Amino acid sequence: MQISKLLCEAIRGTIQHDRLWVLMTALSTISTIDSQTIHMTILTTQRLRLEPFNDSHLAGLNAVNRDPEVMRYITGKPETLENTAAAIARVKKRWAEWGFSWWSFIELETEEIIGSGAIQYLGGNTANPLEIAWRLRQDKWRQGLASEAARRMAAFAFETVGGDSLCAVCHQENAGSARVMQRLGMQFQGIERWYDMDTSVYAMTRSDWESGHGQA
Repeated sequence: MQISKLLCEAIRGTIQHDRLWVLMTALSTISTIDSQTIHMTILTTQRLRLEPFNDSHLAGLNAVNRDPEVMRYITGKPETLENTAAAIARVKKRWAEWGFSWWSFIELETEEIIGSGAIQYLGGNTANPLEIAWRLRQDKWRQGLASEAARRMAAFAFETVGGDSLCAVCHQENAGSARVMQRLGMQFQGIERWYDMDTSVYAMTRSDWESGHGQA
């Protein structure tokens, strides 16, 4: 049954009750789909496509997160498949609520998930500043991919989300992530406790971004 025909009947006032219910259900479904589409922003860079987490990313994300070296400075332990599935569920809710959260990094050349990154509220608390985060599969380290993704996510945070500032935190021994933060134009702020560990905190303002355009 075509929605356009039902709409015409509704406008003329000749639509029957059961057909009106069908129309309302169809319009509700379209509204839900449109809302989800608006909130799920795909970003692209020269080598990457950043896709909001979805269920089809489970195996690829878990392949990254179960590597002890990848997780060494994040949680300190490999992630189980169940952990990854739960994370995807949480992230999908945050996309719906905030309009931003975690993306999977998909390499354009191979279409493989090689990492992930996020714009989120620090500590998951909406009273806190926006945070940028990332992680990469071990075989993709030291190729400039983290900086490439970070630049695009930072642009999204300032230019689309409209954030006034952006912060990042990393384990004090995670020199690689700290370098990416510095290349992005962030300045060291000090040591603070986040995510159950003492972290190095970096930050930048909108004016920092606009003047330097994130020279990562």
